[in-house]
Amino acid sequence: MFTGIIESVGHLRKVERRGDDIRLTVASGKLDLSDVKLGDSIATNGVCLTVVELMSDGYVADISAETVTLTGFSHYQVGKAVNLEKAVTPTTRLGGHMVSGHVDGIAHVDDRQFRGQAIEFWLSPPEELGRYIAHKGSITIDGVSLTVNEVQGHRFRLTIVPHTAGETTLVNLKAGDSVNIEVDLIARHLERLMSYGSQEQDSAPKSEVTMELLARSGFLR
Repeated sequence: MFTGIIESVGHLRKVERRGDDIRLTVASGKLDLSDVKLGDSIATNGVCLTVVELMSDGYVADISAETVTLTGFSHYQVGKAVNLEKAVTPTTRLGGHMVSGHVDGIAHVDDRQFRGQAIEFWLSPPEELGRYIAHKGSITIDGVSLTVNEVQGHRFRLTIVPHTAGETTLVNLKAGDSVNIEVDLIARHLERLMSYGSQEQDSAPKSEVTMELLARSGFLR
């Protein structure tokens, strides 16, 4: 589990194709690896990767074929800058939101504009993910926890403050670029819970969670 608060910007030192899989060597920048061991997880541009080799200034991780198809890693080259975050501990401050590191798909940057000192982006995710993206809800872009400021259909707008831009790779995004996105965990599980109760189930009890119950409990406006 991660928070979407980036700890370092690293870069890809080596990209090795292994059939449909990829093995990455990541230079970790200022990320503190003193408490990292083999088998630990590090979110790399929003993707939860397992450390299989560890160096003093980086790590090696494998990406499966399924993950390659859902993320931008199939197009990444040596030198690509990546956002890095170590997995949370029980004492970690949850400064962002709950992030699993399981990317849902790729969004495309439609537009980039400055608004004062901040940068505004309009992005288009796959249409099937649009239902999980809500005004003032949370979303993860290349591993960065962000707030959705506007929604139009399945498209959405983000406002990146100068600190976030300067501490992540988002400062380099431009129209036409692609990013890894992870939608809110709660939205995904809530949809599954509600849809499960609407299906014909011979042996399993139906869910008692309804839209009326959610409204009474304050989850819907």
